[in-house]
Amino acid sequence: MSVLLVGISHRSAPVAVLERVAISETDRPKLTDKMLASSHISEAMIVSTCNRVEVYAVVDAFHGALAEVGELLAKHAGMPMADLTKHAYVRYSEAAAEHLFAVASGLDSMVIGEQQVLGQIRSAYASSDAQQAAGRVLHELAQHALRVGKRVHSETGIDSAGASVVSVALDRAAALIAGAGATSGTGLVGRTGVVVGAGSMGGLSVAQLTRAGIGKIIVVNRTRERAERLAETARSNGVEAEAVALDELTSAMSQADVLITCTGAVGTVVTLAAAHLALSDRRSDSPLVICDLGLPRDVEHAVSGLPGVSVIDMETLQRDPAAGAAAADEDAARDIVAGELASYLTGQRLAEVTPTVTALRQRAAEVVEAELMRLESRLPSLDDPQRDEVARTVRRVVDKLLHAPTVRVKQLASTPGGDTYAEALRELFELKPGAAQAVATPMEIGAVELADDFTIGHEIADVIRAQERGARP
Repeated sequence: MSVLLVGISHRSAPVAVLERVAISETDRPKLTDKMLASSHISEAMIVSTCNRVEVYAVVDAFHGALAEVGELLAKHAGMPMADLTKHAYVRYSEAAAEHLFAVASGLDSMVIGEQQVLGQIRSAYASSDAQQAAGRVLHELAQHALRVGKRVHSETGIDSAGASVVSVALDRAAALIAGAGATSGTGLVGRTGVVVGAGSMGGLSVAQLTRAGIGKIIVVNRTRERAERLAETARSNGVEAEAVALDELTSAMSQADVLITCTGAVGTVVTLAAAHLALSDRRSDSPLVICDLGLPRDVEHAVSGLPGVSVIDMETLQRDPAAGAAAADEDAARDIVAGELASYLTGQRLAEVTPTVTALRQRAAEVVEAELMRLESRLPSLDDPQRDEVARTVRRVVDKLLHAPTVRVKQLASTPGGDTYAEALRELFELKPGAAQAVATPMEIGAVELADDFTIGHEIADVIRAQERGARP
């Protein structure tokens, strides 16, 4: 079983396509269930962020699973398969693991080094696990990816370019409010910021506004209780803050210097009519800067054409040079990803060969026990010490014979193509092929081809004669 990745991101598709493919928290469990219903997919996890949708699936057939995942995504997006595939990328096996490690490290983000994606991968895994859609393979892959991301952020300076898309958007907003000559962030000091949405992006927006010296924050959310919790966080950091329901958005906008929205809503949140009303009640002379970080868009497209309004959207941020990290930090991060990938793949190959080694030793133990039982019936006159010594000797012989091949096959398993050695071992010793669980299942003694009686008989006779002479075998 191997991991298949099918994804669409800001690197491969325009915002219009990303909007159509975007998977909400409500849709994610439904699509996961549909994937698990496939005959080729045994595990599934969907990573959905503001600028990417990626499906990680454990599959038994590449082409069959690829077709099924592609059809599901195309149907969800309401797009012909041919149009979707123009913007999709596919990774398989080792390449899929490498990609997820790079994503977790912030190397594939719109803002290189942003840390929010770690939480999004954690959320994706938690959702998959809750549906029992994540088995051993995805569990180990996701957990290793999270460890890689933490290492990169703690051991390199890759996140120095900015904490997230939010930080870059607010830097641009500050410059627009204060003027082209303003120092980054100074344009927000003492201003009023409105945050629409109380999810993870909303929390990050409140944190960034607080650092920028914002004077007041208004949190707008469908559920006022969640907005109040976020407003309380801002107040605990010394910032004036209040929480309002979504139907008070127009009033909040009329007080805003900067508005950040990333709700994950299917429809438009900031309409042209609402923007008109807000502008008519607005007293500030500075432009109203709207940071639309939603996919699909939260702000109606026509709003950007209103006088006194500047809209910073995901397409704008894609072109921002501040989204890059220092080359040295990026290289250091990629070195960590490469090293962790090698470690992960070695562990996976060893895990794949272990059931085969277990099955081989189980087979050998069954053969030994069968022969000892046969000896019992042939030589009933053996006393207990003789019988015990024979048993120990035979087991030592078998252990010594198996030691070299089992150690060597584990060593070879850690190399590229190492799974072929386990296959050879299964073939040579007539172990059941197939899944690891099947391979590890002990075979019936009646199905075992026992060793040649003449050879075993001579070995046992030599042991008995040695005991009779008082010598060690």
